[in-house]
Amino acid sequence: MNFQLTDEQRQIQDLARQFADKEIRPLAVQADLQQEFPMQVQAKAVELGLVNLTLPESVGGAGLGCMELVLVTEELCRACLGIGTALCINTLAAEPLVLGGSKVQQQRYLAPLMAGRFASFGLTEPGAGSDVAGIRTRATRAEGGWYLHGSKIWISNAPLADFFVVFAKTDAQAGYKGMTAFIVERGSQGFTVGPAMSKLGQRAAPTAELFFDNVFVSDAQRLDEEGSGFGLAMKVFDRSRPMVAAFGLGLIQRCVDESLVYARTRISMGKPLIEHQAIAHKLAEMQMRLEAARLLTYQAAWMTDQGQRCTMQASIAKAFAADAAMWCATEAIQVFGGMGYSTEYPVEKLFRDAKVLQIYEGTSEIQRNIIAKEMARA
Repeated sequence: MNFQLTDEQRQIQDLARQFADKEIRPLAVQADLQQEFPMQVQAKAVELGLVNLTLPESVGGAGLGCMELVLVTEELCRACLGIGTALCINTLAAEPLVLGGSKVQQQRYLAPLMAGRFASFGLTEPGAGSDVAGIRTRATRAEGGWYLHGSKIWISNAPLADFFVVFAKTDAQAGYKGMTAFIVERGSQGFTVGPAMSKLGQRAAPTAELFFDNVFVSDAQRLDEEGSGFGLAMKVFDRSRPMVAAFGLGLIQRCVDESLVYARTRISMGKPLIEHQAIAHKLAEMQMRLEAARLLTYQAAWMTDQGQRCTMQASIAKAFAADAAMWCATEAIQVFGGMGYSTEYPVEKLFRDAKVLQIYEGTSEIQRNIIAKEMARA
């Protein structure tokens, strides 16, 4: 593996960093307080080509790789994990179409994303998060298509999305093999998107519930073959988890940045905090975990771009980065002491934003199950 970034990769990384510092960071606090995504940021990101990076050239995309996606994602999320997540999460909804969609489906649904539209990935349900096979949303056969019944919860960007990739049971008795993915358009009869949900963190990234009351989807809106939904979702997660790991990288880097500045300037017992070994060791440990998470994430991204199977590496990167982000955010508050608990400084927001990294896109516990299963396969 070559650890040297190409000139093109450095350029897009620098562009993302400048954009994040200029356009995202000034809006982060207000967006968090208002629990709203600033749409003007999306428009500017689209103009600069910083979103939908991996969409194929056939639909107007840049056709870039997972490594470029990771580099950009880290920079955007360093400025604000909520805004950064909302900007990047189209990738999760687009991947099922890239992997399992027809050329007609790709042109119809992916091309508009290049103009700044949003899409959502609908898998999680009130009674089925980690237990993917336990989803209860049903698809009942009808002439020319299917009727969907059920609900989804915690669906990222749902209040903004124009279409949704929804997973449903087409055969309730077939377990994993009975799931199928469908494209559901906003405004479909019987389909309701709930109000934005109030959250602990990542409050600028809107999430909502979805409700399906006899929603008709035509055969042309089915993705891949009937019964292929679970396999398709797992392939998507292998490709999206390096991006989610990069969410963690951005937050960890921000924890290091903020803690280092504070430790250099805050005087305690006659000297800067950084000269106290207890604080210096916290900073050193943050940096160690950042470097390790970054290398693991880059490895998973590189393997994805090489077309290699990376189920275990993607899970390792995601779990390690998520756990490291939560640890670093907790320790950042400790470095700041009482002021870390105040909204006057940004570390309390970092702490709130970090927690869900250990929950969504497969909990840290589920990632360990996947890793152990992959080890047993070897």
